[in-house]
Amino acid sequence: MGKKKKILTALVITVVVIGSLWLLQRLLVPKYMTGIVEGAMIAEYYEEEKDHDVIFIGDCEVYENFIPAVLWEEYGIHSFIRGSAQQLIWQSYYLLEETLKYETPEVVVFNILSMKYNTPQKEAYNRMTIDGMKWSASKIGSIKASMTKDEQFLDYVFPILRYHTRITELNRDDFKYLFHRDKVTFNGYYMRVDVKPAEDVPTGRPLADYTFGETAYEYLDKITAICKEKGVQLVLIKAPSLYPYWYDEWEVQMEEYAKKHNLVYINFLELIEECGLDFSTDTYDAGLHLNLSGAQKASKWFGKFLVENCGLTSRRGDEKLEVLWKDKLAAYEAEIKRQTEAVSKE
Repeated sequence: MGKKKKILTALVITVVVIGSLWLLQRLLVPKYMTGIVEGAMIAEYYEEEKDHDVIFIGDCEVYENFIPAVLWEEYGIHSFIRGSAQQLIWQSYYLLEETLKYETPEVVVFNILSMKYNTPQKEAYNRMTIDGMKWSASKIGSIKASMTKDEQFLDYVFPILRYHTRITELNRDDFKYLFHRDKVTFNGYYMRVDVKPAEDVPTGRPLADYTFGETAYEYLDKITAICKEKGVQLVLIKAPSLYPYWYDEWEVQMEEYAKKHNLVYINFLELIEECGLDFSTDTYDAGLHLNLSGAQKASKWFGKFLVENCGLTSRRGDEKLEVLWKDKLAAYEAEIKRQTEAVSKE
């Protein structure tokens, strides 16, 4: 065999091996299309036109409590939620850092519940936020900040190292969604129309120390600084979720921080009546999150606030956005109908 033929053969073998490993890796990584769908949320942003007026970042208290479709219908506000389950504050920062490389919204809304966490928590939640990010310096920063003591950086670079044991757990979804994913949100909003009233909501247990940690404050400072650097208005919120419990001592710290940094801070727990929320009908899980009717009410109130206090103006009439939202609203309304019919049959 000639030298050139040997080199060519070696290259072909290398390509086949790498291609096979890549294909196997795609097969083994979780698809998050049924059951726990939260792991599919982060990646959906990359398919969007990057021209939003408002970007939400945070945990389930944003992606289940606010609806971009309502903000568009009522106020002509074009928005997107970059939310994920138990999104820690350093993950929010790196998602924001990445987002601001794609676009510069007028307003960034950050839900501050994650201030309660000062250290990495669980790998499963890390994965649901980080795996969906495209590779960038922001993703690398998020990985390094988020890893628990048992995690390895290379497992994020080569997910096959982490998920190789799933070979015995593969199901139909792993093959169906090998090369594509369906959308599980509506501009980041995760819809639930069912109802489970809030009853006997537990109060918070006394804490040894109510002070938010240094790392949490470090990344809140980073979020504040990057918004100021980019000329973006930062609005801090505490969403209207009754649980986990929000302590008065935490509230004081957020009020002081907002005042010190000249930021808008809204605690929706103090606006439940003003928003018209009724936790006997407006939650699907006993007060942890709002259902569709509750999120519609919170979104209508917040949209009005953004217009009146943050200088946002309606973009209705923008031909490109009108076409875009026509399709989005059709999908949104179809999902309302589908879920409503499914609940009625239960």
